[in-house]
Amino acid sequence: MAEYKLLFEHSHDPEFKTLKGYQAKGGYKGLEKAFRMERQAIIDEIKASGLRGRGGAGFPTWIKWNGIPKEKTQTHYVLCNADEGEPGTFKDKQIMETTPFVLIEGMTIAAFATQAEVGYIYVRAEFVDACRSLRQAIDEAYAGGFLGKNIQGSGFDFDLYLHLGAGSYECGEESALMSSLMGERGMPRLKFPHAPLPTISGLFERPTVINNVESYACAPYIIEKGGEWYATLGASTKNSRGTKLFSVSGHVNKPGNYEIEFGTTLTELLELSGGMKGGKLKACVPGGSSVPIINAEAVGKAIIGYEEMAEVQSMVGSGACMFLNEHTCIVSFIWRTAYFYAMESCGKCTPCREGTKWMEQILRRIIMGNGQPGDMDLLLQITQQIDGRSFCGLGDAAAWPVAAAIRVFPEEFEYYIKHGKSMVNTSEARALAPSWQQPVLA
Repeated sequence: MAEYKLLFEHSHDPEFKTLKGYQAKGGYKGLEKAFRMERQAIIDEIKASGLRGRGGAGFPTWIKWNGIPKEKTQTHYVLCNADEGEPGTFKDKQIMETTPFVLIEGMTIAAFATQAEVGYIYVRAEFVDACRSLRQAIDEAYAGGFLGKNIQGSGFDFDLYLHLGAGSYECGEESALMSSLMGERGMPRLKFPHAPLPTISGLFERPTVINNVESYACAPYIIEKGGEWYATLGASTKNSRGTKLFSVSGHVNKPGNYEIEFGTTLTELLELSGGMKGGKLKACVPGGSSVPIINAEAVGKAIIGYEEMAEVQSMVGSGACMFLNEHTCIVSFIWRTAYFYAMESCGKCTPCREGTKWMEQILRRIIMGNGQPGDMDLLLQITQQIDGRSFCGLGDAAAWPVAAAIRVFPEEFEYYIKHGKSMVNTSEARALAPSWQQPVLA
C-alpha cells in the first residue's frame, strides 16, 4: 500500500508556508465553509468523520468539542498540545515547520465551533524552526484578516498565541500543560470525576478544548470535503478513520515521516520506510516509547488501527514507530526507556516517582552484570504498582514497556541475569558496551 498524502500533500512546497501559497492550494476553504455553517453542524461533521485524537489516546475529537457549554457566559479557550515529547515522535514538528497554516486554520475552525476567542499553541522550545515557522504564519494570518477581530467579515474574533514550553515531557499531559501555561509547575491535576473536565473548567478555570497538532490539522479537510468523505479513509478497520502520520525510526533504510491510511499493515509501513537495515526484523515499538513492544511475528499480523493494534497487545499511540533488528539487546533498550521515564517523572505521586526510579535501578544493575534471581518478578511487581495508580499517564507509559519486554522477550532477561552479559553477542552489541554508563538519579 502506498502513502495516502493528505496533511503532507504540500509539505515539500516552500510556498505552502506562506499565506499566498496556502490559499493558492485551497487553503482556508474549510474555514470559509465553516463560517456559513451552524456551530453544532461543524461538530457533527467532526463526529461523522470518526476523527480520534492523534496525540496517543485516540479519544473521539467531537466529544471534546461538543462538551463545551453551548450557552456562553465566560471566555472559552482552545489549546494545541504541540509539546511532542514522546521519544521517537517528530511528525507534529514537520506539520508546524512545513504546513503551519493547516494547524492555524484547524484551530480557528475549532474556536468558531466552540465559541472560543483565545487560543494557545504550547510548543517545545527546542523546536526552534517550528516556532519560527508558526510565528511567521500567525503574523501573516493576522495581516491577512484570518486572525484577530471580525475574521473575514464573519463577526467572529479569535486571537492566537504561541507559548514555548521548557522541555518537560510531563507537560505533554493536558492538565500539566494547562498548569504550565498558567505559570504554575508543570504537574498533573486531579481528573474527572474527582475534578471537572477541562471542557467545563480548564485553562484559568474556563471551558477549554485541548487537541494535538495532527488532530487540529485534520479539521480543515474534514469541513471542506465532509465528514462522510473523511470516514471512507480507513473504512476497513473497526473504528479508526482517516490517515495517520507515523514517525518511523530505528533500523530502517529510509527513516522519516509517513502518512498512511488506517488499515495499512505494519509490514507495509516497514516496506514504505525502505525495509530493515543491518539485519533481520526482531522487534517493533509501534507507537512511541510508551507502548508495548512486539516481536517480528506480531509485526506480521499487525494492522494499524486503534482496536486492531490491541489484538497484538500494543497500541497506535502517537505514531512513533521504531523497528529494531536482530542485533538489538532488548534489555539495554528497555533500560534506556526506563531511564528516560525516571528522569521525566514530575514526582507528584509516589507510585510514579518511586516506581520509575526502582525500575531503572534494577535494569541498570542487570545490564552492568549484577542481575539477581527474582529481578524479573520484582520488575513486574513494580509495574503493577505503577500502572493505573498515578495522577497521569506517565506512570502507565513507564510501566507498559518494561512489562511487555519481559513478557515478549523473557529469555533475554533470564540470560542477562544468569550470565551477566547480553545474549546478543555480536560486534554491534559489543560496540554499545562503553556507552552503558551508570547514571545517578537525584
